[in-house]
Order: sequence, then C-alpha cells, then structure tokens
Amino acid sequence: MAHPEVCVCFILRDGPRGREVLLGLKLRGLGAGKMVAPGGKLEPGETPEAAVIREVAEESGLVVAAGDLRACGVNRYAFPHRPEWSQVSWVFSTDVFSGEATHSDELELRWVPVAEIPFDLMWDDARLWLPGVLAGGSVDEDFEFGADAATVVGRGGRPLEDPTHSQ
Repeated sequence: MAHPEVCVCFILRDGPRGREVLLGLKLRGLGAGKMVAPGGKLEPGETPEAAVIREVAEESGLVVAAGDLRACGVNRYAFPHRPEWSQVSWVFSTDVFSGEATHSDELELRWVPVAEIPFDLMWDDARLWLPGVLAGGSVDEDFEFGADAATVVGRGGRPLEDPTHSQ
C-alpha cells in the first residue's frame, strides 16, 4: 500500500538576527504541539510543487513561485506502531517569497535564527537531516519511529546506535 504524500517548505530570509527560517507551532492534526515548516498533504493529482505552493499560501499567507523553489529531496516515514501516520514527505526550500507571514488556524508562525532551531520541539528526525538541507544540501532518507511514535529508532533501514538524540 502506498503511503500518503505530503510536502514541506523551509522559507529562509536574512533577518535582524542573521539567517532565519520560518517555523510554526502546529495547532491541530498530526504533529500538534510540534514546531514545523509550512506544508501539508498533496491533493489527488497534485504535484509536490503545486501542493507546497498552495500549502505555504494557506498556512502562512506567503506567496512562493515554482521557479523559486529548491527541491531538496524526500523523506519516507514509517510508524510501525501507528501505520496510519506513515507517509512520504517532499522537502523544498526557498528564499524568494512575497507577502508577510501571518498565523493561520494550522500554524502559529515565527522567524527563527537557523543557529537556534528548536530541534527538541520538532519531529525527532529533523535533527538528522534539516541542518544539511538548510546549508544547501539534499535529503533522501527512510526513518522509522519507535513505539512512542516520537523517537527515531531507525534510519536508512538500519537501527540508530543511540536513538536518544545523538547523531
């Protein structure tokens, strides 16, 4: 069975505190209470690019264009103890956007210095791949979450040596 597809966009800017990324406190649904970037589910027949443009607008009020998106890769998430949470996530970034970031019923937004990303408030996998993506790299990863549905216990089909936040 194919897993649902989602998308996420890390929007970057040069701000008063250096390089910043737009993150938001997820207010409802899967991941409520976690810090995430704008994104969401692909609609039937929708491309990842079209979905991320739509989701960014819906969740942040910002406008991004397909030609300004950087496709950063894909993450595949397995939740053996919560299989309905398993999904494929297309990752994008951009530093070209228009408008002002505004809160939505999905996200309470804030610009966060890249050097101060609150990984302890994010999904556990973010610490393993997000720094590289924000530095201009890409991602193509498989992550498995443990029985708590919060801790990464496997990466790339192999168990993590220490799944409690060491790299």
